[in-house]
Formats: sequence, C-alpha cells, structure tokens
Amino acid sequence: MDGLRQRVIDLAFALAWTLVRRLPERTVTWLFRHAADQVVRRNGRGVRRLRSNLAVVRPDADLDALTRAGMRSYLRYWQEAFRLPELTDEEIVGRVRTVNEKLLRDAHAAGRGVICALPHLANYDHAGAWAGRTGMPVSTVAERLRPESLFDRFIAYRMKLGMEVLPLTGGDDAFGVLAERLRAGGFVCLVADRDLSERGVPVTFFGRPSRMPAGPAALSLRTGAPLIPATLHYDGPQLVITFHDAIDPDEGAAAMTQRCADAFATGIAAHPEDWHMLQRIFLDE
Repeated sequence: MDGLRQRVIDLAFALAWTLVRRLPERTVTWLFRHAADQVVRRNGRGVRRLRSNLAVVRPDADLDALTRAGMRSYLRYWQEAFRLPELTDEEIVGRVRTVNEKLLRDAHAAGRGVICALPHLANYDHAGAWAGRTGMPVSTVAERLRPESLFDRFIAYRMKLGMEVLPLTGGDDAFGVLAERLRAGGFVCLVADRDLSERGVPVTFFGRPSRMPAGPAALSLRTGAPLIPATLHYDGPQLVITFHDAIDPDEGAAAMTQRCADAFATGIAAHPEDWHMLQRIFLDE
C-alpha cells in the first residue's frame, strides 16, 4: 500500500503541474482558496498542528480565522509552485518588493559570499528565483521526499527557476559544496526554522524551547561569509522580502542560531498567516 500511495502522490503532482498552468489564474486562485477552506473544515492533523503553532504566535487571535488564512496562504504557495516556471523573468522580478535590500547587496559585493537563512514564510522558491534573476544565483539544499520521483520533480522545478539544489542526504557532501560556493563569492539560501536532524541547536522561539539547524551559522563560521536572516510575506499579489541585520560570527554558532530565531520570530509575528508550519516545532508540546 505504501508504494501505491507514493505512486498516487507522484501522479497527482504531475497532473497538477500540467493542469494548473493551463487554467486562467483567477480560476486557479478560486479553486485553491476553496480547497484550503475545505481542508480546514476537515481539521486533519496538519491543520491541527498549524492551529497549535499559530496559537503560540498569536495567543489572543481568532484562531479559526487565522488558521483559515494560514491554510489559504499555504495553498497559495502550492498554486504558485505549479505556475512559477511559466512566468517571464519580468513577472518574477516585478512581483517582488524588498525591504533593506542594500544589506544583502553590500554583503554580496564584498566578495566573501553571503548566506541567507529564512523560515517557512510565504514563497521562498519565488524569492530564490528573484535572486537569480537579479544577479545572485542561489545554491541551496532540499529535503529528500518520497517517492524519489517526486523529489526529482522538485529538483527539476527549482533548477528551472535558476537554483542549484543539493540533496540534504544521500548525495555529495552538501555542506562542503556550499562552502566552496561561498568561498567563490556565491549566494547560499537555507530554510532554517525547523530541525530535521534532531541534532539542531537549542533555541528559545516565541518564549518556548525549540531546535533549529546549525548549518547557516556553521557555514558562516567555516567560510567567513556573512549570515543575513530574511523573512517573507505576501502583500496582495506581491511577495515582500525583508532582510535583517547581519549576524556577528564572533558570537559563536549557538548565539548566531538564536539570533536567526529572533529575526524569524519578528517576521512571523508580523505576518503569522504566511508561516507554513504544519509540523511540530515547539519541544514542550
């Protein structure tokens, strides 16, 4: 049954990537919003976890409304994922607005490479495509998915957007390759608000214990490349990318990771509906 389920999932994604591109954007938007509301009404495990996480971020909010908005934002990410490769370079760049972009450009211009750490906010694939089309091609890693054919589809999708994507496990030494890219003056982006290894750095996140991956801080310490947290949110049709102050490597890996967590919390608290965290992240639950 497991193999059959994986084949069904892969087929569903293949059909979506084909069909969603062919429908008018307004129609697709309506369909995905309707699907999001249906998912919330079913109140499955992912929805319950999203609600639980949002309750930590905004304990006094109308959680029903916030969870519905969060699921709509999450399905907007998928809608865009199926359509992004069809957009022109002008459309990809034109739908992005930035805050404090000079922090990123100045760091990159120094020639030591630069690392961006960001959480699961809004559409980080669109952010990566924007970076490449504005002169800073992205190198990143991707979690292995099952089935393998689905993982291959996502690798091909992100490569089509102009990103170099390394498998987190089961491939070459991703850390070593990223370090080489940074030493050559490259740009590395890592989604870093959820620890997949269970060996992450302990942090305090919204006043609760959590763990976040050590990779961004470790790469900065290894290569001397500055580490800049970034947060994202949707504003109507636009994706807004906010760059936060670079983190001092003299603080050490643990303090650097905590500083990333603090920057993430600032962005998530401002736009909680765009935080697509449907997994457990707070360790005291």
